Amino acid sequence: MAYAEIEYQVQDGIATVTLNRPDKMNAYTFTMRNEMLDVFDRIDADDDVRAVVVTGAGRAFCAGADLSGGGDTFDKEKSKNMFAGEEDVLEDGTPRDGGGTVALRIARCLKPVIGAFNGAAVGVGVTMTLPMDVRLASEKARFGFVFARRGIVTEAASSWFLPRIVGIAQAMEWAATGRVFDAQEALAGRLVSRVYAHDELLPAAYALAGEIAGNTSAVSVATIRRLMWSGLSTPSPWDAHRADSHLMAELGGGADALEGVTSFLEKRPAAFPMRVTKDLPPSVPDWPTR
Repeated sequence: MAYAEIEYQVQDGIATVTLNRPDKMNAYTFTMRNEMLDVFDRIDADDDVRAVVVTGAGRAFCAGADLSGGGDTFDKEKSKNMFAGEEDVLEDGTPRDGGGTVALRIARCLKPVIGAFNGAAVGVGVTMTLPMDVRLASEKARFGFVFARRGIVTEAASSWFLPRIVGIAQAMEWAATGRVFDAQEALAGRLVSRVYAHDELLPAAYALAGEIAGNTSAVSVATIRRLMWSGLSTPSPWDAHRADSHLMAELGGGADALEGVTSFLEKRPAAFPMRVTKDLPPSVPDWPTR
C-alpha cells in the first residue's frame, strides 16, 4: 500500500511512522486513519521490525481532527473523517469512532511503540498515542485534550487509557478544562516520560528503540507487552500470577531462553532465534483485530 498521509521506513530493526501532512499540522483524516491501521498490520507481520517510533513531519505531531469541513466535522451523517466507515459499526449500528480503531490497533501491536512528540499533539493527536508504551517530548511540544471545548467527548478509548496513565484527577483536570499545556506540565503529570531539547528528541527515541532491538528477545518483548496491557484490568495479582505462570512454562524451555542464558554465561551478545510471527505462545493475551 502506497501512503499519502504517513511515511514508513525500517532501518536497523526500527520502524519509523511519520504523520505527514505538514502543511496541515498533520491533522487527522479518514485517509490517515486507514493508513495507520495498515502500517501497524505491516509492522506486526515483519519480524525484522523490533520497535516502532511514531513522530510528525514539520512543526506539529498532530493538531487533531482536520476541521476544514466546518461545523459538521463531527456529524456522523455529514462527515466521515472521524468515523471508521459504513462497514465498521458497533453491534447497534453506531459508526465506530475512527480514532478509537487506531488506538486499539496500536494497543494490540506486538512491538513496543515509542511516541516522539516533535510539536503540538491535540485532540486525537494525543489520544491515539495513549496506547504507545513510551512517550517522549520535545521542549516545543504542546498537548490538549480539547474535546469539551469542541462540544464532543474524549475518544480513542482515552477514558480508559488516560486515567490509568496519569490518574483520574489529572485526567479530569485536562479533559474538563480542555486547555493546551506545555511539555513540562505533561512530564509532571506523567503523560510523557522525558522532555528533550528539540534536536535531541529523535536521537533519544532511536537510542531507546535501538536498545530494545539490539538486546532483547522479540518474542519476550511481545509477550511482556501483552501481559502489561492486559494486566491493567486484571482483577487481582493472583490472576496475573496465573498468566505469568503459563507463559513462563511455555517460554522457559524455548530456544530464546536457552540462548539468553547461554549468551550471558559465555559473555557474548545474544542471537535470539525465535520469531514473533511463528513462535508467540498460544496463551499470550489477545484482543480483536480492531
